[in-house]
Amino acid sequence: MVELQRSGRDDAPGVHFSKARTESLGGLQISRHGQEDGKPEKEAVLPVQVAGRLFFLDLGNRRQTTIPPDVFCLGDLEELHLEGNLIESIPGEIHRLKNVKVLYLNKNNIQAICEELGELKCLQSLDLSSNPLSLSSLHVISKLQALCQLRLYNVNLDEFPVQICKCLDHVELLGLSGNQLRCLPKEIVNLTKLREIYLQKNIFESFPIELCHLLNLEIIDLEQNLVSFIPEEVASLINLVKLFLAHNNLTSVPDTLHHCQKLSVLDLSNNLLHRLPPSFKEFTEMSELGLSGNSLEKFPRQICHWPSLCLIYLKNTGLQVLPTSFAKLTGMRILDLSENQFDAFPKQICPMSNLEVLSLDDNQICKNLKELHLENNCLECLPPSIGLLTHLEILNCHNNLLQTLPDSICQLRGLQELLVQNNKLFQLPGNLDSLQNLHLVLLDGNPMMDPPIEVCNQGKLAIWKYLKEKREQKLNAIKIQAWWRGLLVRKGCGPFAELQKLMKKGKKEKKGKEKGKEKPGKGAKGKKK
Repeated sequence: MVELQRSGRDDAPGVHFSKARTESLGGLQISRHGQEDGKPEKEAVLPVQVAGRLFFLDLGNRRQTTIPPDVFCLGDLEELHLEGNLIESIPGEIHRLKNVKVLYLNKNNIQAICEELGELKCLQSLDLSSNPLSLSSLHVISKLQALCQLRLYNVNLDEFPVQICKCLDHVELLGLSGNQLRCLPKEIVNLTKLREIYLQKNIFESFPIELCHLLNLEIIDLEQNLVSFIPEEVASLINLVKLFLAHNNLTSVPDTLHHCQKLSVLDLSNNLLHRLPPSFKEFTEMSELGLSGNSLEKFPRQICHWPSLCLIYLKNTGLQVLPTSFAKLTGMRILDLSENQFDAFPKQICPMSNLEVLSLDDNQICKNLKELHLENNCLECLPPSIGLLTHLEILNCHNNLLQTLPDSICQLRGLQELLVQNNKLFQLPGNLDSLQNLHLVLLDGNPMMDPPIEVCNQGKLAIWKYLKEKREQKLNAIKIQAWWRGLLVRKGCGPFAELQKLMKKGKKEKKGKEKGKEKPGKGAKGKKK
């Protein structure tokens, strides 16, 4: 099973590449990390100020019920973390933090935003996610003229305040996932600098056409909604790089989407699609495609024209074969073809020398593979299950890090060529010479000891002779050992004699018990007396 791992997501609920979220503050990169041990500190202790000035303060995840009053004395503070506490209100003293640029108040119990928060004229990034905010108090945010990033995830919004759209024309990132939004206000077109918008887990039934007017958009996330329609006007988003539309109700994708020539990540997984528009072959920057969970009528050949494609997810799509042109995608790194209808290993995958993850589980492959090329990798071992490839004729594993070959390789009765040069092998399976069809064995470049290098250098016949003689020597040794043990037993010597004595003793005890059972009457009379 291939686990989808995608970058460029601000609020992705699944796997993240990093536990830290990095914000850009001027030229300085500041990383946020949560407490790894999950144990909150009992009290907030302000750090020692350097030269009387403090620019960064992290009081997150400390079970604070209020913001410590001393915080408001830090007039030079630029970044303040208060996430993951139990804070219920923001005191009016917040206005004293005149220089604060980054403020995280997410995951608290804040119900209303105080008017004084609107006086933070330098504030660029505000996170109020996962708070029981009242809609009526959100108007305060519209006063933050310098705001570039606004996160309101999971605050139970059923509409986005128009006033914010009218006033905050510097916003570049808007996070509204996990709410109850059905639509966006038309005034959102005023956010002309918007580059990223996250609308995951809402109840949109169609792609918001207002977004098509925001020409600077680079990332749109509409996953897990009810979207069944994408307008043709999406073509105007010429700067779009990543589009996430998984888990919706799409039955088609507009042909005009191909005008978004910068698009590199497209996730359409778990929709109702049967095909892709023919014009999709014109994408030149596409590197990642998700189509899992769609009932495709046939493989979308358009993707074979994407030279940059390196990740593709086609799980549970009903595919049976891959087109010949699929072999052109030599830059592929992750390929998920699980839960499909393949009855044979797709040979089009073999030229993909950069492939790192391949998932073919839950298909109908009957293991009739004839050639397996694994050369020029960093393989340290082969799985014992390789013995199931009973039709295999060529096994090429040269230039790897193999130290041993599994004994199951001797089950490959049809194997003709074994190419394992330039590995770290020091011995061969003892029954390798049982493979009567194996006519080519290349072992040079290995530190062979069994057979020795000088034997390996003489070729297959010498190797076969060595393996046969070794097996005969082992068999003779076993016979001699068995004879010697029998001799020791007969002469009453060694540990075998002790075993013989125990066996004889056990037989005598058994006979004694049987004799006692033959005269039960005598014993019974004795009891009566």
